[in-house]
Amino acid sequence: MSGRTICHQCDRPTSVCLCDALVHTLAPLELVIWQDPDEARHRLSTAPLLHKSITNSRLVVADQYDPVKLLGPGWRQNTVLLFPLEHKPECPVEQARQCQQLLILDGTWRKVRRLLLLNPWLKELPHLQLTPAELSRYRPIRKSPRPDGLSTLEAAVAGLNRLVASSEFDAVAGVLDRLVELQLQSQSQSQARQVK
Repeated sequence: MSGRTICHQCDRPTSVCLCDALVHTLAPLELVIWQDPDEARHRLSTAPLLHKSITNSRLVVADQYDPVKLLGPGWRQNTVLLFPLEHKPECPVEQARQCQQLLILDGTWRKVRRLLLLNPWLKELPHLQLTPAELSRYRPIRKSPRPDGLSTLEAAVAGLNRLVASSEFDAVAGVLDRLVELQLQSQSQSQARQVK
């Protein structure tokens, strides 16, 4: 039995290749995408697409990390976390713009809370939080328990746009729209076959 052919650029099956929708761009600071190991196995995860879109990004997969190994010796001053920490106020955007790294945690809300529990040092970081004006474009194929829940790719785009005070990174989200479109087509075809 032969497996599906995989595109070596977007790492998706060639039948649902996303290369034509990928936009490659440089962020104003290094984007560090920390993915929960269980999330890394999810076929519709947006973190790999985000990593391919932002040329100065790193994608790491782990349950736990030493902050110095992940972010460098000045991690407390040089990194801002994109997550709504509840124990302290949000970092002013002007301060966040001075940071050299934006850290994004990738996984469901439950998985990300687990990363926070396993890595309490994350709560020491200054943080930015998002208040999205619209529902996630990812909702048709993957639901969030929170009405303000966004995919990792959408959150990164919104966070980066906030840091540069523009909509400069909106084009990156085009690959998510294409992913959703292809997934909905696949679901529709599958349902049509079941009806026959």
